[in-house]
Amino acid sequence: MEQEEYTKEEIDWSYIQFVDNQDILDLIEKKPGGIIALLDETCMLRNSNHEIFAEKLYQKFKDNPHFSRPKFSRSDFTIHHYAGNVTYQTDLFLDKNIDYAVNEHQDLLHASTCPFVSSLFPPSEESTKSSKSTKFTSIGSSFKQQLQGLLETLSGTEPHYMRCIKPNNVLKPAIFENSNVLQQLRCGGVLEAIRISCLGYPTRRTFEEFVDRFSVLRPEVLGLRYDEVTATNMLLEKVNLTGYQIGKTKVFLRAGQMAELDARRTEVLSYSASKIQRKVRSFLARRNFIQLRMSSVQLQAMCRGQIARHYYEDLRRKAASLKIQTYYRMHFARKNYKDLYSASTTIQSALRGMAARNEFHFRQQTKAAVTIQSCCRSDLASSRYMGLKKAAITTQCAWRGRLARRELRKLKMAAKESGALQAAKNKLEKQVEELTWRLQLEKRMRTDMEEAKTQENKKLQQQLQELQFQSKETKDILRREQENAKTALEKAALVPEIQVDTTHVDKLTAENENLKTLVVSLETKIDETEQKFEEMKKAREELLKKATDAESKINGLTNTMLSFQEKLTNMEAENQLLRQQALLHSRLKTISENTSPKSNSTNGSPLHVEQMVRRNYLIQYLMSPHCLFLCLNLNWSFLPRHLMALLEHPRIMGTSHIQGHPFLRGSMRVWMHL
Repeated sequence: MEQEEYTKEEIDWSYIQFVDNQDILDLIEKKPGGIIALLDETCMLRNSNHEIFAEKLYQKFKDNPHFSRPKFSRSDFTIHHYAGNVTYQTDLFLDKNIDYAVNEHQDLLHASTCPFVSSLFPPSEESTKSSKSTKFTSIGSSFKQQLQGLLETLSGTEPHYMRCIKPNNVLKPAIFENSNVLQQLRCGGVLEAIRISCLGYPTRRTFEEFVDRFSVLRPEVLGLRYDEVTATNMLLEKVNLTGYQIGKTKVFLRAGQMAELDARRTEVLSYSASKIQRKVRSFLARRNFIQLRMSSVQLQAMCRGQIARHYYEDLRRKAASLKIQTYYRMHFARKNYKDLYSASTTIQSALRGMAARNEFHFRQQTKAAVTIQSCCRSDLASSRYMGLKKAAITTQCAWRGRLARRELRKLKMAAKESGALQAAKNKLEKQVEELTWRLQLEKRMRTDMEEAKTQENKKLQQQLQELQFQSKETKDILRREQENAKTALEKAALVPEIQVDTTHVDKLTAENENLKTLVVSLETKIDETEQKFEEMKKAREELLKKATDAESKINGLTNTMLSFQEKLTNMEAENQLLRQQALLHSRLKTISENTSPKSNSTNGSPLHVEQMVRRNYLIQYLMSPHCLFLCLNLNWSFLPRHLMALLEHPRIMGTSHIQGHPFLRGSMRVWMHL
């Protein structure tokens, strides 16, 4: 078989001579003339025995060189095997060959419920076939079939044989019989197999297996650029082997070359393993060293930290002791300082409180005096203003009434001539009646206001007297306190140590509190009086507004009357205006002569003088021609209503600018009408 594989792989080899055992196998099992076939045939015949079987063998194989008949025997035969001649006795061949189990019995036992019995009798091929088959089966034929199955199994696998050798016939250990062992090796064919394997190539591997196993000897052969054949040649050249053969699919090696390759492979693997171990051990040693170094560093750090903590604790204790000492000394010094400070502050607070109280009482007195003076001056100024206003209103009403009566007379005279002016006359009469009725109402209201003012002035004078009396009492109390404080200070200066009389201090504090309450009550009363005074001022202002409204209405009526007069005759209007200017000039002179000495005698304060100066300056500015031109060019309504009466002054209407300019005179009349 090996030589057939050599020829199949087309390697360079020479044919090897060996002993072929095929003739003996044909002698035993060949059909139809083999020993086993003749034995089955003899068993099938009736009345046959071992002598008949022996005779058939003698006649059949008398010319076969591997078969012989021993001398002095009628039924034995000898077969010349490779290991030696073997003589077989045919006495019990037929009985042993016929002794077999019937198929029906075998099937019955296989169907047993006991697993052991059923396993002893497995179903045979003959039983599986038709039950009517009556083919003869013997033990020899079944043995032949078993051998045939074994050969098929061996040919389909790669078997490895194990030869068991008997060292001695005594069956004792440590005893070797050389001749007996050599005979067993020769008879078993081991020596012949060794001879043939040494002449041929006992070791053979496919290229893939060879490269896969021995690629460690030359790792570059695993690349894609080398095929399997070149890789195998490179590996064998690397080991420097000779006498090997490379076939189509396998590499053939001589005896011992595989061992040499394995030895080189183990060397490479052991070297690489030692290298890997060296790297791993170095890594483990380095890791252990780093861990030891880190642990030592940590231990050193902990020890040094403990030492530093002890040292820091000592320093902290020293610092704490120093701090405790400093705080204790500071507390002791602070206590002494606070005692001195409290003693000095009590003295200073007493002195400063006295000075503050004196200052407070002085300021209260000055404030009360100022409020009294302001109330008196405001009352005097308001009464003077109301007197002047009342006189001006009465003179205006009288003069306007007189003018209105003149106009009525003229209108009556003109009404006789023309019936168209009768309606205007009636309207003017009604307006005059309304004006007279309103003047009477205003007179009554003014009288009521004067009575209320007199009552309020009386109340305020009474309150001022009470306040003055209370201020005198507080001044007396303050003087007494100052004298008591001076005496206490003189006593304190004489005595070296401070001794405080708590009863006297309590009395003084009680008196101070009483005085404070009095001051607060006085302040509240003053505030209440001020509020009442303000309310009265508001009421006065409202009444003044009403009076000004009435005056504005009266002025409107007078202007309408003047416009009617201008429509009748311009000349009569001019004459009337000249007469009015002369009369107003004379009346104003008399009013200024009457009011100026009274005002100088009643009130000589700088505030009243300043107000009079400002009023005269305003009248002079309104009387100037520049102001008149501005009023005509811009807007007439920017001047207040109560100053329009000043334009009726004869000095304004009699200026050269207005008399010489008819347009200005007409515009002044229109403005007075508006």
